[in-house]
Amino acid sequence: MPSEPSVLVTGCAGFIGYHLCLRLLRSGRDVVGLDNMNPYYDVTLKQARLSQLQDFGAFRFARLSLEDRAGVETLFGENDFGVVVNLAAQAGVRYSLTNPHAYVESNLAGFVHILEGCRHRNVGHLLFASSSSVYGANTRMPFSVHHNVDHPVSLYAATKKANELMAHTYAHLYGLPCTGLRFFTVYGPWGRPDMALFLFTRAILASEPIQVFNHGRMKRDFTYIDDIVEGIARIMERPPEPDPSWTGDAPDPGASYAPYRIYNIGNNQPVELMRYIEVIEECLGKKAEKHFMPLQPGDVPATFADIDDLSRDFGFHPRTSIEEGIARFVQWYREYYRV
Repeated sequence: MPSEPSVLVTGCAGFIGYHLCLRLLRSGRDVVGLDNMNPYYDVTLKQARLSQLQDFGAFRFARLSLEDRAGVETLFGENDFGVVVNLAAQAGVRYSLTNPHAYVESNLAGFVHILEGCRHRNVGHLLFASSSSVYGANTRMPFSVHHNVDHPVSLYAATKKANELMAHTYAHLYGLPCTGLRFFTVYGPWGRPDMALFLFTRAILASEPIQVFNHGRMKRDFTYIDDIVEGIARIMERPPEPDPSWTGDAPDPGASYAPYRIYNIGNNQPVELMRYIEVIEECLGKKAEKHFMPLQPGDVPATFADIDDLSRDFGFHPRTSIEEGIARFVQWYREYYRV
């Protein structure tokens, strides 16, 4: 039997990209990983993830930036990708306040290059990372893909909303099947050093104070990495179909007459930030010194994912509690950093 076409995973040395590649390689898929290894956070962590992927013979690595138009064109021209999973992006809400151009170059210009590659090579399915941050100033909970999301509060969020609009355009014009995934606060082993779990763990172990924003009155739909990857793996295999019931008289933001869908992928169970810190303290066996701070610009006080559509269409049900997930992260952190 002919082998399945390879999967392109952009951002393969990133947190979610690494875990997804590992899952695909272990299941016997051929994977091409793209990453530019940029220094937004510790490059040695990215290199350590990448070295594990390179142990697999079915993995090929392309060191490349999405904004390199010619390089992306060549990559698509030399390969036959059945599925493209675009996880590469300039991440981070706060960084976007001081480095806006990085977001335009990577998240907007770079995403056009991915769309064009998929269009010209007739890729069967493009999955792309959106973000819970697109809900911006919305306060109606839980956040639903059927709600309007036109009030972002950071440039990062605006670029993710733009990606959704751009993908819909390609689904409409060229019939490119596109699925956007709004990730909700992903955490777990090999996570990002700029995220709360990493920052808190490092500071507590070093007996340094932690910054607790919005005076601790925060809620997040913390979602464990294995649950995220399980959701992606399921969605990959089923490109979206046009929705015949969609109507322009009452346009549903989460669906389309084109082969396009948006899904929330979260834990569906928001947790108070103070409880999250408690669990970290329990896992570390050490109390945190807390400095309470105001809400940061561009941040939102709460996130809560409505995952009904994802559960209905793909049988997705997150299984990992924060107690279990944080314990696994702490175990990894102690081993990796030899603490």
